[in-house]
Amino acid sequence: MSSAGGSSATRGDRPVLVLLAAGLATRYGGVKPLAPLGLHGEAVVDLTVGDARAAGIDEVVAVLGPRTGPAIAYHLARTWPADLTVHQVLQPVPLGTAHALLCARPVLGERPFVVVNGDDVYGPDALALVVDHLRRGPAEHALVAYDLARSLVGDGPVTRGTVQVAEDGLLAWIDERRQVRRRPDGRFEAADGREPAELDPSTPVSVNLFGCTPAIWPAVAEAVAEVHPQVRPDGSLPADAEPPSPTEVLLPEVLCALVAGKLPGEVQAVRVLRTEARCVGVTHQADLPLAKAAIAELVATGQRPEWPWASPQEA
Repeated sequence: MSSAGGSSATRGDRPVLVLLAAGLATRYGGVKPLAPLGLHGEAVVDLTVGDARAAGIDEVVAVLGPRTGPAIAYHLARTWPADLTVHQVLQPVPLGTAHALLCARPVLGERPFVVVNGDDVYGPDALALVVDHLRRGPAEHALVAYDLARSLVGDGPVTRGTVQVAEDGLLAWIDERRQVRRRPDGRFEAADGREPAELDPSTPVSVNLFGCTPAIWPAVAEAVAEVHPQVRPDGSLPADAEPPSPTEVLLPEVLCALVAGKLPGEVQAVRVLRTEARCVGVTHQADLPLAKAAIAELVATGQRPEWPWASPQEA
């Protein structure tokens, strides 16, 4: 494993995994990426990175924050396989997922990459879907969309980006809905005061699983600089910079601006990849036993492996 200190050696066009794990997790009240969801106590990040490794990814850039980063770094250094190349980069201030991605730019260079949250388990099929898309070498970025019903664990309210898909299968827009929850009758609603208040269980939603080509970098840098002019294109801030405002710049917002031509440069396409997989994550502490049960069910039904790496018998 290594810490970031410049661009890594080129490995052709093999995608790199960018693990966004710098969040503060205020609603959860702990280090969500280390929540023990696996059958044998494996953490969220173990399951996600194991799925990415099974899809052919062998290099990870973990974006960590100053508060929870040391605990996550300690965990991955002690538990992840030695043949997995891992870079640790710091997001010094929480300015959103677009800024977190910029912090990984010096390591990624001009290679394609897959972006995942550090607190969600996306499933091996979904990771394979986006990796295969990038390996075909298209000019399009990609967004993996889940059915709403397959993206929630528990009954607590969450935020979900409902995905509007054009007739050609490309992303038209992401509409962020808040206070989304499952009702007692099994239907879904968004108690954010907007219409429609009721959401179909099959509504496609984004849970921050993206595949990107290097063409996205100018747009990400521009979008962050519009809100935080002191941020450099590599995500860093000058030592004498004024403390930035707490406004976050989110990657889904950048993708929407990109496809709508609202950022400088050419309009770029984002292909929507639908998956029947289930996304398992934790938002509240009460979600933890439910998320563990969901992972156990996926293992029992053959939808995911029991072990994220080799089992002790195979090691």
